[in-house]
Amino acid sequence: MDVIPIKSIKDIPTEEDIFPGTPTCAGCGGLLALRHCLKALGKKVIIVNAAGCFTLLSIYPFTPFQNSWLYTAIACAPAGAQGVRDALDILIRKGRLDPEEDLKVVVLTGDGAAYDIGLASTSGAIYRNLDFYYICYDNEAYGNTGFQWSGATPFASKTGTTPAGRISPTGTELSKKNLFEIWRSHKPPYLATISPAHPVDLINKFKKAEQYKGPKLFINLSPCPPGWATDPSHSAMFAKLAVDTGIWALKEAICGDVRHTFVPKKFRPVEEYLKGQGRFAHLFKPVRQEEILAKIQEMVVQYWNEVQDNESIKK
Repeated sequence: MDVIPIKSIKDIPTEEDIFPGTPTCAGCGGLLALRHCLKALGKKVIIVNAAGCFTLLSIYPFTPFQNSWLYTAIACAPAGAQGVRDALDILIRKGRLDPEEDLKVVVLTGDGAAYDIGLASTSGAIYRNLDFYYICYDNEAYGNTGFQWSGATPFASKTGTTPAGRISPTGTELSKKNLFEIWRSHKPPYLATISPAHPVDLINKFKKAEQYKGPKLFINLSPCPPGWATDPSHSAMFAKLAVDTGIWALKEAICGDVRHTFVPKKFRPVEEYLKGQGRFAHLFKPVRQEEILAKIQEMVVQYWNEVQDNESIKK
């Protein structure tokens, strides 16, 4: 199937599939991206939501969605998606549902479910080659219950369970899990990272993914004003800085082959991304932690050096 990509934000559909007035936090980076995800997916969608921040979106009898919504426990959204997909396939096979009325099955989770609690269920669904979309709004902690550490929490971030203090001035001492590579090891047909600051890239990735039957992953870096201790009006700015500094790489993997969809012409210093966030404030005050800041910058430089080396090998 030939996919015709959109070229500018003027080509993004103007019709909204999420009504205004949701109970999510002001400036939620996850909701900013979800608006565009649903524009790309269309209205024939059923969302299977794992317990998390977005559980607040659709609470009976109120919903901001024009599509169907199913809520599950945090660990089992992919299993719920399997049941939905199987039911749709059986109804179509028996002639009780017109194939034109088929629905796309979408799992929607936070990073707590995606990186930790729901990983076993997800692995099983990928192994069974379940035909579904998996969207993770990654705010890099358990945001719904007090911003505790998760497997997605980056090195040196302060969280509710990894505070920065005299005993541990660094905050989180472990590095973030690489969910992209965990999924890629299962050999799904399509996976990608997305950002609310790059909506054209986001839309085009969904358009491309639609060609493939099987598991499809989208990880969205989701600025979280309460957890990151940032101004709600700055979420898009931090999402953009994450890409411009190289902290968040925009990429996709088609049948295992990785390609970066946007690479800044000149990377900005990673400090520009860190310094405006309260979760990293301890790296600058009361004493500037030069060694930690240098280590974070080096981690980013090392990643992009490896990318450059791999691309040279391919050529």
